[in-house]
Amino acid sequence: MTVIKTVFVLVHGGWHDRSTWNKVTPILDANGFSALTLDLPGAGVNAIAPPSLGLFPFDPATFATEPSPSAGMTQLERTEAVVELVEEAAALSGGKVILVGHSAGGMTVSAVAERIPTLLSAVVYIAGFMVPNGMPLLAMLQHETMSSALSPGLFVGDPVAIGATRINPGSTDEAYRSLLKASFYDDVSEAEFAHAASHLHYDESNAGALAPSEITPERFGSVPRHYVRTTRDCAVPLAGQDHMIATMDGAIGGKTTTHTLESSHSPFLSQPAKLSTILIEISTSSQAERVGAEGLVA
Repeated sequence: MTVIKTVFVLVHGGWHDRSTWNKVTPILDANGFSALTLDLPGAGVNAIAPPSLGLFPFDPATFATEPSPSAGMTQLERTEAVVELVEEAAALSGGKVILVGHSAGGMTVSAVAERIPTLLSAVVYIAGFMVPNGMPLLAMLQHETMSSALSPGLFVGDPVAIGATRINPGSTDEAYRSLLKASFYDDVSEAEFAHAASHLHYDESNAGALAPSEITPERFGSVPRHYVRTTRDCAVPLAGQDHMIATMDGAIGGKTTTHTLESSHSPFLSQPAKLSTILIEISTSSQAERVGAEGLVA
């Protein structure tokens, strides 16, 4: 009798892409696990840059006001893309899938857990937006516990007029780039920051920020949930993380298992080994629980 090792499905956060996980997936692989990643709709290879970036000279006023090519992207599109990947992972692992979401990717993780809870052995939020039913990401971002977040200072233009929340990762302005590093990558080297910033896209459709969470105790609440707290986070402050954990536990029932890293918003860059250890420990505990309930997988 053999136990099939877990497959992880790793979901990146806002403005990021699948390269988020490039330091984590080799560690999981080396320990006998598999990990599947993707560029969400509107991200990575699926992102479309604002046309004004192709103009010379660059016009900041046009960049700050032109409608986003990503404005029509919906949260449902992202949910469907991850559901498909989880189903692929389940076929590889016999149904034992751990779904992991970073930052704004938490909204997609929650939606997927509501859709296909029986395919998941756990759901993990890494400094992720874990919000109760009926609440959008934007409402949580505006909560007082998020007031120290630096990331809103990166936003360019009026999101309502643009149809997206826009940042400028290609900016050469020293103050803007310093704020970008402080927001997301405060504890990584300058070289790692430059590489990570080169993978960021410009626009996050407002759909992701405005779509209300749709979760129930019966479906989402049936999946064991874990939260990786990042204590030096300047994008999703620790007070906000703890508020989301307490709010979700009160609203949905059960208890979120917490893990803590002394890291910025990007532990997958600054502490990939420690983050991977947490993920492996979650897998081990989830597997033990399942084996205890069902016996070994043939």
